[in-house]
Amino acid sequence: MTAAERRAEAKQAYDAYIAQCPSRKLLDALSDKWVSLVLTALANGPLRYSDLARTVAGVSQKMLTQTLRGLERDGLASRTVTASVPVRVDYRLTPLGTSLLPLMAAIKEWAESHIEDVELAREHYDAQRDGEQSGRNSG
Repeated sequence: MTAAERRAEAKQAYDAYIAQCPSRKLLDALSDKWVSLVLTALANGPLRYSDLARTVAGVSQKMLTQTLRGLERDGLASRTVTASVPVRVDYRLTPLGTSLLPLMAAIKEWAESHIEDVELAREHYDAQRDGEQSGRNSG
């Protein structure tokens, strides 16, 4: 096999459009709303579990725990236990997790800047769909 063929094979091995691709599984994980919110919450430095729970409004204990474990497993966040009374547990981004911050921050900023446009588009779409369905029902 030539070097070019090996590169082509390697490139195809990580094609996110293929369901079994490891990069697709990672993309699925990163697109989870809790993952993106926890990553951006940790952007300014380490936080305790309770601080994260307060910062990421609406996340259940179960989801926050699962999210943090997933981030640890993927090497994006680390957990540090400090022996004290009570025990202190801090979560922080790893260098790999920190490398995601520009992307996550851009997505968060885009969502905050364009939510009104998206809501208008949704209203327009829903009104069109309602009009189409009422036309079918009356005919």
